[in-house]
Amino acid sequence: MTRFVEYNYDSGEISIRADVWLWLIPLIMSGVGILMVTSTTSGIMYDASGSPFTLGIRQARSLGLGFVIMLLAFRVPVNRWRQMAPALWVCSVALTFVTFVPGLGVSVNGASRWLRLGGLSFQPSELMIFAVVLETAKIFEKISDEKKCMGRILVIMGISAVPLIIQPDFGTTVMLAVVCMGMFVERFGWKYPSALGAALLPAGAALVYLEEYRMKRFLALMDPYADPFGAGYQIIQSLIAFANGEVWGAGLGHGLQKLHYLPAGYTDFIFAILGEELGLLGTMGVLALFAFWVFRCRCMYKRARGGFEIAVVWGVTLTMLIPFFINIGGVTKLIPLTGMPLPFISYGGSAMFMAWMRVGVLLRIHKNSAETPP
Repeated sequence: MTRFVEYNYDSGEISIRADVWLWLIPLIMSGVGILMVTSTTSGIMYDASGSPFTLGIRQARSLGLGFVIMLLAFRVPVNRWRQMAPALWVCSVALTFVTFVPGLGVSVNGASRWLRLGGLSFQPSELMIFAVVLETAKIFEKISDEKKCMGRILVIMGISAVPLIIQPDFGTTVMLAVVCMGMFVERFGWKYPSALGAALLPAGAALVYLEEYRMKRFLALMDPYADPFGAGYQIIQSLIAFANGEVWGAGLGHGLQKLHYLPAGYTDFIFAILGEELGLLGTMGVLALFAFWVFRCRCMYKRARGGFEIAVVWGVTLTMLIPFFINIGGVTKLIPLTGMPLPFISYGGSAMFMAWMRVGVLLRIHKNSAETPP
């Protein structure tokens, strides 16, 4: 296992050894994503623009810019992130509300989740989740009383959830709650989060029941074949894609479900297309890569110095781990579909930028941990 730091107790010298896996594994997964986006959209893009590589090139550009953002985030000292946390959170919540402003907000499939600035589209909720992690970590550092800490976190979580519920973005709302409570559990245990979960369960059930499309997704999870051309269509086509891939896959570029059978094949359902073309080996490879990346984050978490850094490492890891499981759980019929992209792999600029920003913050915390003698 690669060590973060070697400390010579005789000379007192520290030798820093960078954990390249923290950025190399995301780079590999992003490369797989570019490959799959290109394969999934080549036919559609050739008919639309004359080039089969249009979206693949855009995704590669997003990766390049994301790598630059990672380097910039790495340059920011951890103390600066601590100082910026309140302002960053307020700005991110404000930007999420701006999605409702005509001319600035963009509505897709009835949901107002995007901002269009010039020729660029951005999803402010991505930034808000990251800002909530920083602000929550700062609360942990300042407040040691369990009840007071829970009260402050509930205020942060409640204010942040308002625009998400209005948009509506139920998946990100759930993710926000799980990240906040997951960070609380790491610090104080399960007592208050368990009670809160039991209290909010009826409200969550009501949100599902009162929205027809959410109720249809829940019923489709139980039996997608009850409505095979409606609510159950996407999950059925996703399962067909996995079945077609078997163990070895149909071959890169030879998948059939991307040919207008599986909607959003290059975004929310890219894991299903990957399973069809690269088979069980391909899907297991992606799972293994991500599991190893989380393991490296855990190693860094154990070596992090200071309450703020420990909380940020854990919170940032959760912001990557939760959407990973939500996406894969949805396309494999383990949980209801929520429309959440697969980190580093699904097509999308804002998700790519924020994912690489998180990697940059992790690398900075790793550097601080490596420079501090054990």
